[in-house]
Amino acid sequence: MSNRTIHHRLLLLSVGLLGLAACSDVIDPLGPDPVTPITLPEQQVWSGHLLPGETIEIKGIIGDISAQATAGTAVVVSAVRRGDKHDPSEVTFEVVEHSRGTTVCAIYPDVPGKPANECGPGEQGSSTNHDSDVEVTFMVQVPAGVDFVGKTIAGSIRAEDLEGDVTARTIAGNAIVSTSGLAEASTIAGSVEASIGRADLDRDLEFTAVTGGVTVTVPSSTNAWVEASVALGNISSSFSLNHIFPGRVEGVLGHGGPTLKLSTVTGNIRLLRGS
Repeated sequence: MSNRTIHHRLLLLSVGLLGLAACSDVIDPLGPDPVTPITLPEQQVWSGHLLPGETIEIKGIIGDISAQATAGTAVVVSAVRRGDKHDPSEVTFEVVEHSRGTTVCAIYPDVPGKPANECGPGEQGSSTNHDSDVEVTFMVQVPAGVDFVGKTIAGSIRAEDLEGDVTARTIAGNAIVSTSGLAEASTIAGSVEASIGRADLDRDLEFTAVTGGVTVTVPSSTNAWVEASVALGNISSSFSLNHIFPGRVEGVLGHGGPTLKLSTVTGNIRLLRGS
């Protein structure tokens, strides 16, 4: 891929991300009249008990998501809504309890001509934001053994010191995760930092970015096949891997196993040896 092609794609990406935040806004060079931001008090959105292996899933559009371990047995999801131009109360919450766990969504006003926004687990549901600037920050308490999934468009995801599997997906923001279980993380404009505690991978794991670095720490006894690729950046590893060609590294950890894939376009990749 040529530098010209990469720069062109990054330009299109930047335009697209700006469109997510302001589909129809026109910037006044003199600036709008001063607006007093409105922040609603922290609200407990959902609390309940999930079994080990079940999942608490959070879906946002604008705003950070943070998850932390709790010594308790209940999952607690809280949120703070803040708006500058728009009333934060126009964003509501929906909770869907299903066979695999619970999904909590920030629901923005419907966009004319598009399907109504609704909450659903995994790839189900519909979530669109036209021009609202309301930011929803989620805080989640996750008991041991419960899996966590966080998804947002403009915001960072931080899920640290958890004791279940973790998935973090964002478009404009960082994805920072650490767990005694397995994890996956992705972003477009941001960096990925991930640490997993399980050496026995039971599936392929991906850690990807476009404009940002990717750092992954795995146990020293991990059995996996590694594929790492970058267009503009360097790849380093605490393990012995093979340099296939510039920007491409492959190799076997231990006895081999599922694929551990690390990739970015612009940034550095590091694969580190944990305990």
